[in-house]
Amino acid sequence: MSELQSFKNQFLISLPTLAGDYFHSTISLLIEHNEQGAFGLVINQPLDIEITNIFPQLDGRYICPVLEGGPVERERVFFLHPGGTEFDSTLSLSDEICLTTSPDIITAMKSATAPENTLACLGYAGWSAGQLEDEIARDVWLLAPASASILFDEPYETRASLAAQQLGIDLNLINPHPGHD
Repeated sequence: MSELQSFKNQFLISLPTLAGDYFHSTISLLIEHNEQGAFGLVINQPLDIEITNIFPQLDGRYICPVLEGGPVERERVFFLHPGGTEFDSTLSLSDEICLTTSPDIITAMKSATAPENTLACLGYAGWSAGQLEDEIARDVWLLAPASASILFDEPYETRASLAAQQLGIDLNLINPHPGHD
């Protein structure tokens, strides 16, 4: 058996073959990918709620966009933030991108010491062992290197196309029906 190539810290961009699917027109950040499966967060689906709806103790002191992170465990909150600040439960994906799930980030938000550009994601996306690799082979997804500037600085609606452009790909030119016509 060959060793699995990890797609951790990659953008996962949905291709037109997903029309009508939950993941249609999404871009996700892959947090983990190993022999057991994959875990990621959708990063371009803002929700029409405020962070204070989830954490009333913030009293409007900290502005943090809330995104729909995926269809699994929608009551769980995951925070993506720039590198440089660590909390009790911080996973560094790179020097520039971190994931935190511990409540001390809420304390930092309350005291205005949390990193700027923090994103709150409700829920996550998950794939079982081999599922993601199979979907990539079937032209469901495009992989691109993760970029902190795309994640934290770009408008939600342009994130997927900008990530694809890193590879020289224009998503508008991709045929929604893979294979030969």
